[in-house]
Amino acid sequence: MSTRSILRSAFTTKLYVTVLVAIVLGAALGFAAPGVGAALQPVGTGFIALIQMLIAPVVFCTIVTGIASAGELASVGRVGVKALVYFEVLTTIALLIGLVVMDVLRPGAGIHADPATLKLSGSAQQYVQSGESQHWYDFLVNVVPKTVVSAFTEGNVLQVLLISILFAIALKGLGERGAPLLRGIERVGEATFGIVRLVMYLAPLGAFGAMAYTTGKFGVATLASLGGVVLLFWVVGILFCLLVFGAVARLCGIRVLKLYRYFKDELLITLGTANYEVVMPQLMKKLENLGCPKRIVGLVVPSGYAFNGDGVCLYLGFASLYIAQAFDVNLSLWQQIALLAVFMITSKGSAGVAGAGFVILAATLSTTGVVPVAGIMLILGVDRFLSTMRGIVSLCGQLLGSIVVSRWEGVLDLARARAVLDGKTPEPTTEPANPVAV
Repeated sequence: MSTRSILRSAFTTKLYVTVLVAIVLGAALGFAAPGVGAALQPVGTGFIALIQMLIAPVVFCTIVTGIASAGELASVGRVGVKALVYFEVLTTIALLIGLVVMDVLRPGAGIHADPATLKLSGSAQQYVQSGESQHWYDFLVNVVPKTVVSAFTEGNVLQVLLISILFAIALKGLGERGAPLLRGIERVGEATFGIVRLVMYLAPLGAFGAMAYTTGKFGVATLASLGGVVLLFWVVGILFCLLVFGAVARLCGIRVLKLYRYFKDELLITLGTANYEVVMPQLMKKLENLGCPKRIVGLVVPSGYAFNGDGVCLYLGFASLYIAQAFDVNLSLWQQIALLAVFMITSKGSAGVAGAGFVILAATLSTTGVVPVAGIMLILGVDRFLSTMRGIVSLCGQLLGSIVVSRWEGVLDLARARAVLDGKTPEPTTEPANPVAV
């Protein structure tokens, strides 16, 4: 095999290997030379910014072409309702598991922290200030952008989703007159995905820089002090992905480990960058290749990034009880149920919020007043490591969202999905002209 072909495969078919090597090298550099590793933060954030700038046009083009090319508009509403049901069920299960695990294992007991000795500072203070300004209804109010253009410039997925749906409905209402515009948007979408492919060549570099920064900035000392908490959250997150999502995948007729193998590039990029939004464009293309109709993928994936933060919900239940236990605050069953109810609402406002998990945690603790909000300082040092697993769990939820809804609608090409997951060349997919809901 020539050097040229090796390099080509390293950034295409074997991209996951290259990313994995980059993660290991970045971690090694961060531990060996913390100063150098921390200085590489712009490399990781630069790669994330490159992908994030493409999310809005990808979402717009995919949703517009998917809805405008679909059959009856009633099916679009039905798909949206089914997607929201799936999101709500899975996020509620994640919250419950986080609470139950902490109630049983109680890793925060014995710390006996004193709220009076903890002072909010730095980024934690900013998170609390941002959290205190959040309301349960914010995600409903903020879904409407100030202008059509601001939805794209600010990168708010919910706002882009609204604009895209309205534009698609209006375009469909034009009938044949709108056909040339629809074809033009399809070409723009193809060109945008072409840019995504070019940017993905930088994925190993981005993962290297992000991991070097994480280990260099926070290092062994931070991990050692709260290593048990990080380890427990990672174990719970992995079990959640294997057992809960595994059960969901089986109900859809596929095996979850094969699904994760198919999306290994996206999982490793999320592992390296601690940001699962950066894989949205290629996630959508691979779901379509798997046998999910474009109209369903285009609606479920963007809305899932707004409403289906399974990893965030798992973290919220986990972190809130850890802080309560550390302060010797014994929450009754009813207090935990009340906390769960608040989290079910506030977690839906995480789209487009920087440090979403921390902001929502601070907002909810401030609102309830039962657990001292200063407790977020106890886990601030390891939040970067917790956020990595948050992203992986949330990404796994996104992988299944379109599959579940497609199966529920009776339009999942299961034979194609199984062939793709087995590494075989599938037959061309065909969506039924008049799909029947099941």
